[in-house]
Order: sequence, then structure tokens, then C-alpha cells
Amino acid sequence: MAIKFQYNKTSQQALAKQLQIRERALPTLKNKEAALRLEVKNAKDRAHQLQQELDKKLKAYDDIMSLWSEFDPTLLRIKEVRLTSKKIAGVLTPVLEEVLFEVSDYNMFEAPAWFPDGISILKQLATLAIEKEIFEQKMSLLDFARKKTTQKVNLYEKVQIPGFQDAIRKIKRFLEDEENLSKAAQKIVKNRQQKAEAEL
Repeated sequence: MAIKFQYNKTSQQALAKQLQIRERALPTLKNKEAALRLEVKNAKDRAHQLQQELDKKLKAYDDIMSLWSEFDPTLLRIKEVRLTSKKIAGVLTPVLEEVLFEVSDYNMFEAPAWFPDGISILKQLATLAIEKEIFEQKMSLLDFARKKTTQKVNLYEKVQIPGFQDAIRKIKRFLEDEENLSKAAQKIVKNRQQKAEAEL
């Protein structure tokens, strides 16, 4: 990215201001990037942990899997998933508040005795699966923000800050050269005037 500038004091001051803004923002951006990186790792670890917990519970119910053929799947449905949001390093992320279930009426005398336990098991499994999905979504949102922040850090650190510094250096050298030439020209004019006066 080439920085456009003119060889004058006004342009130099404008560039210095832009440079100062970026130099001040860079540490904050780096801290944000580090915080996001940590939060992405935490969300990933939690999603993995929930997946393992879900797998463990499903494995524990393997021996009663044949009973599930008797279970009426219309008995239980998810009524509502209540979410709130929380800002992490400036990124709005979902937080699971609760999962509301709706249990249909059924005849407890005709249904197998394990149905209430089955409903409880399904609620646990569904809640775990939903929580895992929310952590995966959180991880995805945070990782996207981290990538954007990393891009901005790299842009500032590797492109813009060195570019502004280089442009300011070029302007300074140009203005110094111009001043030196002006002084030299004044000296020459002064010497000629003195010579002309001396000849009179």
C-alpha cells in the first residue's frame, strides 16, 4: 500500500498524526488478539469436553438401546432455547441460559415404567448437545474476530506504520535539502552583493 503524500509541512504533520494513531492502537489490538486467541481455545476446549461428556453418556445407555424402540418420540420436544449474549473482547457471543422442554401427556399406567427416566435422559442429552453447538458457534465467532484482528495488527505493524515512517523521513529529507539549498542560494546572493558593493 503506497502512502500518498506531498513534500510539505502540512502533509508531514498529517502523516505524523496518522502514525501516532496507529502506534497507540497497536498495543490494544495486540492485547485484543491475545484475549481472543485465549477465548477461542477455551471455547474449543469446552465444546470438546461437552462432546466427550455426550459420547460418554450415550455409551452408558448402549445396554438399554433396545428399549428406546418402545419410546414414543412425540412425548418430548424442545419448546425454547433461551440465549443471552456476552461481549468478549468486543465480540458479541451467545450464552445458553436454559433449554425449555415440552412433555406431552401420556398414560403412566399403560406406558413402561422407565418412561419418566427416559424423558429425563433425553433432556440431559439434548441440553448437552445444544450447549456443545453453542460453544462451537461461540468459537467460530471469536475465531473470525481473531483473524480480522490479526489482519489489522499485521497491516499496522508490517505495512502502515513503516510506510508512514518512511514517508515522514522522505518529507523531512526533502524539506532539509530545500532549506539547505535556500541557505546556500542566500549565501551566494549575499556574496555577490558584497562583491558588487566592494567594487563600487
